[in-house]
Amino acid sequence: MNIYMMVDAEGISGIYTREQVMTSGAKYNECRMFMTADINACVEAAKEAGAGKIFVRDCHGGGSSIIWEKLSPKADYYIAGNASGNRMPGLEECDAVILLGYHAMAGTAGAILEHTMSSASIQNYWINGNRAGETAVDAAIAGDSGKPVIMVSGDDKVCKEAKALLPWVVTAEVKKGLGCFYSMLLPQEKALALLREKTKEAIKNFGIAAAAAKPYIVEKPVRLRIENMERIQMPYANKPYLKIIDGRTFEVEGATMEEALFRS
Repeated sequence: MNIYMMVDAEGISGIYTREQVMTSGAKYNECRMFMTADINACVEAAKEAGAGKIFVRDCHGGGSSIIWEKLSPKADYYIAGNASGNRMPGLEECDAVILLGYHAMAGTAGAILEHTMSSASIQNYWINGNRAGETAVDAAIAGDSGKPVIMVSGDDKVCKEAKALLPWVVTAEVKKGLGCFYSMLLPQEKALALLREKTKEAIKNFGIAAAAAKPYIVEKPVRLRIENMERIQMPYANKPYLKIIDGRTFEVEGATMEEALFRS
């Protein structure tokens, strides 16, 4: 089986403050090192568990956090940069998805660096009327291609969110959230060992009973509602798929989750 890994930063082991995840932050190099270590643990465990091709996508910010020369050669491709309109290039070649280093949706009490897409500008997302975070968005994009999410790693809050959305998913809780910038972190060696263990478990489970891991399919057309942090310049309303709700909220409609996301 081939595996697609989407990698964010806020749920990576060792991450607990905005200074680590912002490119301008004094601790940003820690983010790059810790992310690379988590990726390598996951990639190498996936190979040991029998994975074929492995695609790894850096989806944090502009997609420029990985340290290329320190990445495991066991992956087939590392996807960096950020091209609008294609959230998961190469997904068509894969069978299942791992969400590595994810975080809880905006407003989750006690979650480390909780937000949805942009902590600076977005207050909330709703998919077809249900509040949603990035786990739901990316699971739905993968689901539209028939690919299930089989593992999620991050803090205890995103693990709980993932289990509520995807009951079959294997979770790797590498830290506990005490607040937005406050955490109980596993030591790195223990966190990486946990990622290896849970990656192997997820791939083994999928190999034994693939039908138990269901693609997450949302009803079509997809209605994505976005509430901004404050009243700002709203999108130009003369579009058939866009509806202005109020001074800070609008809704877009798409034939797929990915289309709706990039129309927002």
